[in-house]
Amino acid sequence: MALLVQKFGGTSVGTTERIEAVADLIIRTVQAGHKVIAVVSAMAGETNRLLGLAQRIDVKASARELDVLAAAGEQVSVALLAIALVKRGYPAVSLLADQVCIRTDNKFGKARIEHVDTERLAQELEQGHIVVVAGFQGRDIEGNLTTLGRGGSDTSAVALAAAVQADECQIYTDVDGVYTIDPRICPGARRLSQIPFGDMLELASVGAKVLHSRSVEYAGRHRVLLRVLSTFRPDAGTLMTYEEDPMLLPLISGIACQHGLTFLQLQALSHTDFCRLLNLLAAHNVETDMVQQYGVWPDQLTVQLVLTNSDWLQVADDVQNLLKNCRDAQHRIQANLAKLSVVGIGIRSQPDVVARIHQLLNQLNIQIWAMTQTESRFSVLMAPELVEGAAAKLHQVLFNSDN
Repeated sequence: MALLVQKFGGTSVGTTERIEAVADLIIRTVQAGHKVIAVVSAMAGETNRLLGLAQRIDVKASARELDVLAAAGEQVSVALLAIALVKRGYPAVSLLADQVCIRTDNKFGKARIEHVDTERLAQELEQGHIVVVAGFQGRDIEGNLTTLGRGGSDTSAVALAAAVQADECQIYTDVDGVYTIDPRICPGARRLSQIPFGDMLELASVGAKVLHSRSVEYAGRHRVLLRVLSTFRPDAGTLMTYEEDPMLLPLISGIACQHGLTFLQLQALSHTDFCRLLNLLAAHNVETDMVQQYGVWPDQLTVQLVLTNSDWLQVADDVQNLLKNCRDAQHRIQANLAKLSVVGIGIRSQPDVVARIHQLLNQLNIQIWAMTQTESRFSVLMAPELVEGAAAKLHQVLFNSDN
């Protein structure tokens, strides 16, 4: 008998008919002799609908109240799934975050899980119940309702799996695994039966929408076995592994695209002011990528970084005010860009792969706004209308050879 955490996303529970199908899937798992904790997202489109109501009242509504509103979607879906299970003769109980005691920090809208209490979960499982838990939400130390950000139900599932030491955490979604590229972009996409943790973390962080990056990060920290499966097409899916032998890993795991990015370049900036900028972004809980610094130390630096459009809108006024007080500093801002990333172990040590990437981008005459390369990732920033075509051609170049 295994203890499994099964997470179902918004499309999987998007209608009552789909909720009934999810109930049947969970029951098949139980009939196979396993215990199940199900983690459920809001029904597809529900979170956007709720936040849209707030926007109609106040476009600057407080983050705390938005979390109270957004978390309501999961309360509906967990109750409906529990009802569907009980109707089929299987005892089930729905639990919200405070009933499980999922403790988070107080970063409303992007909270991080700090602790999960297992007492209530253990009690319900011991009584033979299927436990249906609301994903995406938690409580801070003051009892405020918090949400984990987009894709946060993945993180909820992984955190629960880690806390109860589940045998496996299964993420059910509308795709049947992790692909080398989004199949909608390139019909030659290949599904991976396994993917190393490091590559999955990179892909999740650069736009692959199968898993939320924080969930992968949490899984890696607690060595949770994580599998991506389709709710609609039963299959083995893709298993995230912790294989250490680089000889057994693929050189390139995948290609990902990320839209909605803002490029910020600052010139003649002092290192002191750069630190002030980073502290400002940290205070707003804003994540950055493709950060580079060069120039004459310490007062004539050129700094560039990338953040999401939504995060830029949140901090734009504060950043502009900071720059007004920076002597001689100049800045360049370009919104609505996209990032193309190639992910794989040892990309930096494979100059032929890097050369092929550069050659293709040159042939396509693509203006590159920024570029970064690490041991496991190569990313370029470009116009959004070019990124998917470039990704498809790059997939042909890299995966139709011995990469």
